[in-house]
Amino acid sequence: MNELPYEPRAIVGRREMVTLPDLSLRLACKIDTGARTSALHAEGMRAFEEKAQWWVSFDTWSGDDDRTMRRITLPLSDRRKVRSSNGHASWRYVIRTTMLLGTLKTELDLTLVDRSAMRHPMLLGRRAMKRVLVAPGASFLHGTP
Repeated sequence: MNELPYEPRAIVGRREMVTLPDLSLRLACKIDTGARTSALHAEGMRAFEEKAQWWVSFDTWSGDDDRTMRRITLPLSDRRKVRSSNGHASWRYVIRTTMLLGTLKTELDLTLVDRSAMRHPMLLGRRAMKRVLVAPGASFLHGTP
């Protein structure tokens, strides 16, 4: 009998709808087990210091099907060097936020990067998928776009 090495907290497809309540966003997300970090579409990023705290301000899409831009300002969590799938390394701003995926609620780090050429505004990497089982032949198991 095949047994799983752990009890998964959720089973997800290759694409899922996620909610980022701190940003008031609900959007389609690509599940990518090959990526270490998660990423959110952002344009016009600007980091600044105010009252001994670093912040990042950026524009992102209002939702999955809505390409209307809106400005978001959040505390800056980190800055990391990330290597993309084509081998190019770049420094990215990182925000920490809450993600809801079905019944799963988790804190995750999101790097900010221009994903305008990509189909989905968000990519969910391995670090955010602890104890999640991916069903690559399925999509939107936790809600439709």
